[in-house]
Amino acid sequence: MKIKGKEIIYDGFYTFRKVLLEDKGETIEREQFDSGGAAAALVYDTAKQHYLFVKQFRYSAEQDLLEIVGGVLEENNPEKTIRKEIEEEIGYAVDNLEHVWDFYTSPGACTEVVYLFYAEVSRKKAEGGGKDKEHEKIEIKALTEDELVGQRYRDAKTIIAVQWLVAKLGKKSSHLPTWTKSQ
Repeated sequence: MKIKGKEIIYDGFYTFRKVLLEDKGETIEREQFDSGGAAAALVYDTAKQHYLFVKQFRYSAEQDLLEIVGGVLEENNPEKTIRKEIEEEIGYAVDNLEHVWDFYTSPGACTEVVYLFYAEVSRKKAEGGGKDKEHEKIEIKALTEDELVGQRYRDAKTIIAVQWLVAKLGKKSSHLPTWTKSQ
């Protein structure tokens, strides 16, 4: 399969493109959703020994979701972006930042790559809660390790981050999928 061309068909808050592909001499049209990349982090407050999450309304899900901190990639710099998002969303300065993994959210139709981090914080620097000009109304949720493991999540980046942590800690969760070597 080969990409023959791309054409922007909508350019607003997000961008949509028509993509022309060639496969065995046949031309195929597909649509591509470009939301930009994102940086996200599972945040641990080392002073209070809690994991910090955000709860906010997500219009595409049509409900409030409990998520790890995250935001749209700026200046193609995931580390700078996630440090800024942690301060804006939960009000903390980052003490330690560890890169975990990068992944596509839905590569069949979407260009978005999420750069996933684990962050440790210990001191508040700002109020948090998001930016009014971006219409963010973010509620900060602190979870103990047991609460984190026992919580049900609906957001993919959060599930991936929590599953990474659960594996790292050698824990088990009845709410997260587990895999065996045969799968």
